[in-house]
Amino acid sequence: MPVIANENKATTAAKSETAEQAASRVLPSHRPGRTTATPGKPQPKATHPTAAPSKKPGTSTTPTKKPTSTPTKPVEPTLPTTPSVDSDEAGPAVAGPCVGTVIEPGQNAQSIVNSKPAGTTFCFAAGLHRISQTIRPKADQVLASAKRAVLTGSVPLTGWAKSGSAWVVRGALPAAYGKSGECEDNQANICYLREQLFLDDVHLTRVASVSAVKAGTFYADYAANAIYLGSNPVGHAVEMSKTATAIESGATGVVVRGLTIEHFASAPQAGALVSGPGWNVTANDVRWNHAVGVMLVKANSTKVDKNLIHNNGQLGLGQYSSAAAAVTRNIISSNNTDGFWIADWESGGIKSTRSSGTVSGNVIKSNKGIGMWADVADDGRVISGNQITGNAADGIRFEISRNGTISGNTVTGNGFGTGRGSGTSLWDGGGININTSSGVVIKGNKVSGNVNGVTIQSRTRGSGPWGTYLLRDVQVTGNTIEMTGGTQATGMVQNAGAAVPAGEIVFSGNKYILDDLGTQRFSRFGAKLTVAGWQSAGLDAIGTFLAR
Repeated sequence: MPVIANENKATTAAKSETAEQAASRVLPSHRPGRTTATPGKPQPKATHPTAAPSKKPGTSTTPTKKPTSTPTKPVEPTLPTTPSVDSDEAGPAVAGPCVGTVIEPGQNAQSIVNSKPAGTTFCFAAGLHRISQTIRPKADQVLASAKRAVLTGSVPLTGWAKSGSAWVVRGALPAAYGKSGECEDNQANICYLREQLFLDDVHLTRVASVSAVKAGTFYADYAANAIYLGSNPVGHAVEMSKTATAIESGATGVVVRGLTIEHFASAPQAGALVSGPGWNVTANDVRWNHAVGVMLVKANSTKVDKNLIHNNGQLGLGQYSSAAAAVTRNIISSNNTDGFWIADWESGGIKSTRSSGTVSGNVIKSNKGIGMWADVADDGRVISGNQITGNAADGIRFEISRNGTISGNTVTGNGFGTGRGSGTSLWDGGGININTSSGVVIKGNKVSGNVNGVTIQSRTRGSGPWGTYLLRDVQVTGNTIEMTGGTQATGMVQNAGAAVPAGEIVFSGNKYILDDLGTQRFSRFGAKLTVAGWQSAGLDAIGTFLAR
């Protein structure tokens, strides 16, 4: 299902950074030696969306925002971090042994998997496995590697010819297909294109015309079936993402462990790895796929643990219509490399819709979008003990959902990278953003150095499975909230038609660190307040307020 869009879109588009600027390669990208298998046809159809309709139900009367400049990011916060997974405690390095049917590079993995009964363990040997056909495991089968096998959806591109200042190859692209998704640069609108190029394993930046091609970039002309490259390919390996999905099945109890999954041409909102119910997705490295790295679809009780999920084109992990899933001890970083809309279109770290479960003990950092987003009828969501740092949009957003617990997280340095359609007011979110949701507890978090601290929004958002979406019963207690430097405020906003009854929002027992106790770092339904005004409004009467 498509995305929930921002109610207050600015009319001008901010030009997106290149994908290379967006995605610092903070995790290792080395691959074992190559063994070539026969490439197959791409799978262009996106079958597993992650979010909800592109138009929000109901009509908002929130005034349109004027674009505002992003403030200077404050100095690094001094608050301690939440203990969670370290980089040497996740990924294929911690996968453990594999004993079973061996799949060698060059063999047809799906044919071998299909020939064996449910419950079989398959061990991918070391090397590069070119996946031309999606692997569809049976119930309780294990797809694993103790040798850091790489499953790739890309094919080599050869036969380049000089063309002006660029190089061209013809005949490698599929037929042109329709647009989907929302791009940060909504003039060029090229983020939806799935066939991504890599030069010696380095992700190249797509441009919108032949004239824009330069070193490190490429242009794909689908009408002429030609790809133009700005870097000399002679003596280098050039590859193009082609196969849409590495692994996908509705079978129960599948284990995926110790694999590197990269270069799959997944459509927007679709995953390179698509889990069914009761799966265990552990100690994998899922990277450089066009859209979503790991996608849970009707995947009740699935566990996603100790994975590296990074540098995917749109989103690290998506969860759709999946109850009681556990996302734990993963490092989810630097996603949205391909220019999807940062502020409000499911780009970034994690997006969950119509689901429940836990997101705990993860590192969610440096994603070009929202860190953790529960959106559209999530019901029973626990977000706890995560380090959520340096994401371009909100650290945590809990939107038109209910029964959420957000506790014990360290949320720092988020919200300073939004562009199109976003500003710095409480309408634009911050460290923790609650939007028209009910039954939410925010407790024991350390929130510092974000564009805003804790933002509570009441909007007109129509109806969902339990009736009208309303902002009700939100408790903010026992948190440490630092608002200095570029941090704007903590507080609440409401639009016409969405007034919040007294007593439905509680701030109590929080500790605030401010640069000056006389500064207006608080806001209540449009009124900017000092500490005295905040407490006079019945908020944090027993709170602690400290000046740095």
